[in-house]
Amino acid sequence: MVLPFDDRYFMNKALQEATYAFEAGEIPVGAVIVVQDKIIARAHNLTEKLNDVTAHAEMQAITSAANFIGGKYLRDCTLYVTLEPCQMCAGALYWSQIGRIVYAAKDLHRGCGVMGTTLHPKTKIEGGIMEQEAAMLLQQFFAKKRK
Repeated sequence: MVLPFDDRYFMNKALQEATYAFEAGEIPVGAVIVVQDKIIARAHNLTEKLNDVTAHAEMQAITSAANFIGGKYLRDCTLYVTLEPCQMCAGALYWSQIGRIVYAAKDLHRGCGVMGTTLHPKTKIEGGIMEQEAAMLLQQFFAKKRK
């Protein structure tokens, strides 16, 4: 039986956010944060619009989710993000004590895995959900930039 609210469902919502970023000329990374099958935060990269190197999708989503919950800890939440978090975002996720991180495409150059970044000991992380779709969007963005 396929549940209506599974990892693919929520990653698809993160991919929608990544598409908004793509259309705005931002690196197409999108994120949603979920608690009890409810999206409490939606975000995408805003580094160009805000002229802020810290305005990654994950950072925007963490702030939004904390505001929604009314507290800084996201222990019962899951982050769905279209690209493996970077070291900065992984650090913020560590401090938020997020329960679970699900990412689509692996970042072979700047991802938290290759950088050896430590996540909170109770945080579970899983990658590869809708990886091809996320990778294709990133490839299209950078091919367009190089023209």
